[in-house]
Amino acid sequence: MHRRKGKYIIRNIVLTLILVLIVGGVAYGMSRYRSIKSSVNSSFNASGITKERDVNKQLADKKPISILLLGTDTGALGRSYKGRTDSMMVVTLNPTTNKTTITSVPRDTAVTIPGFASQSPSKINAAYAWGQAKTTIGTVQKMLNIPIDFYALINMGGMEKVIDQVNGVDVTPTLGFTYEGYTFKKGIKTHMNGKKALAYSRMRYDDPDNDYGRQKRQRTVLMALVKKSGSISTLLNQSFISSLAKQTQTDLTFDDLTSLAQNCRSATKNLKETHLQGTGKELNDQSMEVMKKSELQRVTNFIRNGLSLSYKKTGSIAVFSSTNSKSKRRSSSSSSTGTNATTANSGTNNSDYGYGY
Repeated sequence: MHRRKGKYIIRNIVLTLILVLIVGGVAYGMSRYRSIKSSVNSSFNASGITKERDVNKQLADKKPISILLLGTDTGALGRSYKGRTDSMMVVTLNPTTNKTTITSVPRDTAVTIPGFASQSPSKINAAYAWGQAKTTIGTVQKMLNIPIDFYALINMGGMEKVIDQVNGVDVTPTLGFTYEGYTFKKGIKTHMNGKKALAYSRMRYDDPDNDYGRQKRQRTVLMALVKKSGSISTLLNQSFISSLAKQTQTDLTFDDLTSLAQNCRSATKNLKETHLQGTGKELNDQSMEVMKKSELQRVTNFIRNGLSLSYKKTGSIAVFSSTNSKSKRRSSSSSSTGTNATTANSGTNNSDYGYGY
C-alpha cells in the first residue's frame, strides 16, 4: 500500500511538465521550430466541453487564463488515459498583474459529479473515469464557480528527467525526515537532482499533515522547477519534446503555448499557492474529504482573484460540512456508526452535510 501511494506523488510532480512548456519562453532557434511544433501539437485532444469564455480572445488580448492540470492513476507510460485522476491543480496565469497561482484540489474531495447524481456523493477523481476531460472540467467549474480555459492531462514518468535536464532544483525543506535513502534537514536549502526531488515529494506517512503536507511539498518542487525555466533552452530539443508529447494530452496547441510563453513569462516570478482543505469523513463507504462552505468560498476567491474576475459565490455541487460546533460533534460520533454515510448515500441532507448553497 505504501509503495502504491508513493507512486501517486510522481504523477503530481509530473504535472510540472506542462508548466515547463507554458512558462519556458521561446528561447529556441527557428531551425527547430517546425519539428517542435509538430511534436507538441501531436498531444492535442479537445476536451469536448463548451468553453465558458472565448479563450482565443483571452490569449489575443493578453488576458488572464486558467489551466486545469490532471494526472492519471492507471498504468505507466503508454497508458490509455482511462481511470481516475489522482492529481488535480488549477493554475492561473495573469500577464496584467504578473502573477501565477497554483491551487491543489484533493483527489478525495466529495462532490456530486454532474450527470452522475445517482452515484453521488463521490470522489472528484472519479469525474475523469466517468466522463473524461469534459466531465472533469465541468465538475471543477461547478464546484468552485470558476472558468477553466484549458486542461492538460499528464502521464506518469519523465519528471526525474526534466529536473535533471535543468541540473536540479533548490528547495528548502519545511520538514526534516529520511526517505528512500535521502535525508532532508528542515530549513536547510538543498540542491536536489531528479531522484532526490521525487523522494522529497513522495513521503506521506511521517508528515504530521499527511497528504496535505505532501501536496505542499509537491507544490514547492513545482515552483522551484518553474523558477528554473530560464534553462528552458536545455529542454527544448526534438527528442525531449517528442518524449514529453507522448506523455501529455491537452487542448493547448503549440501556438497557444507560444502565446502564453510570450505574454505570461513574467507572471511566473510572482507565484502564490494554496490548496482546498477538508476533513476526512466516511461517505458511501469511502473515505472522502468534506469541505466547509467558507473554505470553498476562500478557494473560489483565490482563483477568481488570480483571473482578475469579480466576486461570486462558490459553486453548488461540493458536499460541505456544517460550521456549527454541535453538528461537528454529532458528525464525529455518528461517523463511527455509519449514519452519515447512509444519509449521504440516500441523497438527503442532515445538519452535518449538504450540497452546495
